[in-house]
Amino acid sequence: MTSTDVTKEAEDSGPGGYAAARLRLLTEGARSGPPRRSALAGLTDDWLSGLFDAGTGGTGRGVSLVAVGGYGRGELSPRSDLDLLLLHDGSDDEVVAALADRLWYPVWDLGLDLDHSVRTAAQARRTAGEDLKVQLGLLDARHLAGDLGLTASLRTTVLADWRNQAPKRLPELRELCAERAERQGELQFLLEPDLKEARGGLRDATALRAVAASWLADAPREGLADARRRLLDVRDALHLTTGRATDRLALQEQDQVAAELGLLDADALLRQVYEAARVISYAGDVTWREVGRVLRSRSVRPRLRAMLGGGKPAPERSPLAEGVVEHDGEAVLARTARPERDPVLPLRAAAAAAQAGLPLSRHAVRRLAATTRPLPTPWPAEAREQLVTLLGSGRPTVQVWEALEAEGLVTRLLPDWERVRCRPQRSAVHLWTVDRHLIETAVRAAGFTRRVHRPDLLLVAALLHDIGKGWPGDHSVAGETIARDVAARIGFDRADTAVLATLVRHHLLLVETATRRDLDDPATVRAVADAVGSEHTLELLHALTEADALATGPAAWSSWRGSLVADLVKRVSGVLAGDPLEEPEAAAPTAEQERLAVEAFRTRGPVLALRAQTEPPADPAAVAGPEPLGVELLIAVPDQEGVLPAVAGVLAMHRLTVRTAELRSLPLPDGVEGSVLLLDWRVAAEYGSLPQAARLRADLVRALDGSLDIAARLAERDAAHPRRRGVEPPPPRVTVAPAASRLATVIEVRAQDAPGLLFRLGRALEAAGVRVRSAHASTLGSNAVDAFYVTGPEGARLPGEEAGDVARTLEEALRGRP
Repeated sequence: MTSTDVTKEAEDSGPGGYAAARLRLLTEGARSGPPRRSALAGLTDDWLSGLFDAGTGGTGRGVSLVAVGGYGRGELSPRSDLDLLLLHDGSDDEVVAALADRLWYPVWDLGLDLDHSVRTAAQARRTAGEDLKVQLGLLDARHLAGDLGLTASLRTTVLADWRNQAPKRLPELRELCAERAERQGELQFLLEPDLKEARGGLRDATALRAVAASWLADAPREGLADARRRLLDVRDALHLTTGRATDRLALQEQDQVAAELGLLDADALLRQVYEAARVISYAGDVTWREVGRVLRSRSVRPRLRAMLGGGKPAPERSPLAEGVVEHDGEAVLARTARPERDPVLPLRAAAAAAQAGLPLSRHAVRRLAATTRPLPTPWPAEAREQLVTLLGSGRPTVQVWEALEAEGLVTRLLPDWERVRCRPQRSAVHLWTVDRHLIETAVRAAGFTRRVHRPDLLLVAALLHDIGKGWPGDHSVAGETIARDVAARIGFDRADTAVLATLVRHHLLLVETATRRDLDDPATVRAVADAVGSEHTLELLHALTEADALATGPAAWSSWRGSLVADLVKRVSGVLAGDPLEEPEAAAPTAEQERLAVEAFRTRGPVLALRAQTEPPADPAAVAGPEPLGVELLIAVPDQEGVLPAVAGVLAMHRLTVRTAELRSLPLPDGVEGSVLLLDWRVAAEYGSLPQAARLRADLVRALDGSLDIAARLAERDAAHPRRRGVEPPPPRVTVAPAASRLATVIEVRAQDAPGLLFRLGRALEAAGVRVRSAHASTLGSNAVDAFYVTGPEGARLPGEEAGDVARTLEEALRGRP
């Protein structure tokens, strides 16, 4: 059925015919995108025009029906609301009110969302002057039916008002966009973005149209219309798959939306969304800078002309670097620059702009992209130095890098960048896409360049450390190969290339070892020393580790993690310097530990002490006050079975998160027979104040004697306050690390974090008949990674087959949780 046939059916059949024709249009597989939106708008135009003509008897004198907003642009998504204005000359309010009823009620009867108003031209103009959103909608006003002259007059008046008031209203519009971005975030980085409201979304695209309509400035047009079309296509698919008028691309709906659009998977969908958002965001940055420049010029030049006798002052051009000058608040190419003869100029211009804290002119970037010859391989020393300078410029690096990316210069310089560009990271810990995370890491690393002997290697490693995420398999392994290739291409010698490859291969080594392994175990320290190889590489890896974590997000770094990493680095540095690495001796108990042990033995029950600690944050700019390190919890209890699950369960009941957990048997003083288990744990309150020690002890006594059913209590709490279910998490995984320790068998658990997780693991380990020497808990976002150092009943490592059985037992216990 053709579009004409559909329209005719709607006209012949009234509202019911429109509904059937609309449904048929939306379910046609062959029509999508702009043709479907246009056809839906045309179909709706004809239906509403028919309603209008029926209500006016075909005269329509002194009254007209006007589409505004998205409908005015002729863009109707499947669940878009209808933005309508009934415009009249004020001659007969009762007739207009009756006509409004005949228009609005059929729309409501079909279940369509309607945003409507009834105004005279004067009222519409006055309302637009008071409400910027109304004025933006009227800029797209389109005549549907009735008095064409009335509509045309309003359009002319509104556009004239907009252009006359642009110096006042454009700053207001910019502030509106900034406030919305603050609330909704940036579309190009969000895992569940709002396609309309987030920065770089459809609202921003509409704002750029409004700026262009002011004649004061214009947005870069290359790629902008295509980016907007892609976002509209995604919104159409979202409406069709959900059956709702929603703009939020929720995780659970992304696979369906991707299938509706013929894309491979949800990652391909997000990447397409991010690419479109990046185009719109960059166009917005350029446009608003131009608006600011024009408005400053208008306010300053009249005064200057008066002072100078009417002459027009020439803008100053201050040199920044060879071929690069500052002009009117931007870094631009000098008049004598010859990009076609100077292949280093793009990097020199970018570095000069970032060092000066200036944006790189869009016109300069476009000229560089169009005329500059490729760099030779390997790069000349100046090109490598300019890249390092750019990366070491701190926060201004971000906007300059984005300008280079907008014109394809980054992938021309670093072809491997294409695989990570706009690549999503499906982790609540990560704030950014892969490519932006790499730049953010370089920004953080720029603050650590005084800590290392080779800041150039630190900055380039920061840029490349996750470059392998565009390839299958372990991204660190793939990244090592890519880093070798890139380092050689940009001119590093063999020794420096080997260091960069090591940094990329092991960029997660320090934080994962420090938070998941026993640092008192010589095998732990020796393994890190063997992987790193030298003290200078260790120094670089330490700085890269912190920069990477800080650039990931607030959940990835803390003073607690920083202190663990620093402790590991100190131990590994000693080994690399030649200090002997001896088997650890059992640490002598402190006076407080000994006191608790004796008291526990005397009372035949648990004794505990709580001590809260704080220290200044590792990154003072990131938080307002001191960062809580948690609570040191010392527990002494007569040696018996079930201690680990009992303690973990009681802590879960009191909403305490376990960060580290060490358990050891403590011999009693001379003359006292028996032993006491000493638990030295670090815990943190999920929220609220810390529980009283007396309450913890009372519950622990009941848990140990069996009168407190922890599992039932946790289940009751979950039932009373069920957690919102989102996307189904990946299944838990339990592995054995056979070479991680010579003193115990290390079993590593990766699972979805949840209250009581350590309790369930402890209960499963008790059931398996093993003893836990120490436990190291690490939580990143919704993922928990816990490492347990376990031995058999006699204190020896588990045989390989038995260790595998224990791992399978833990995995089954986690999978069996309802």
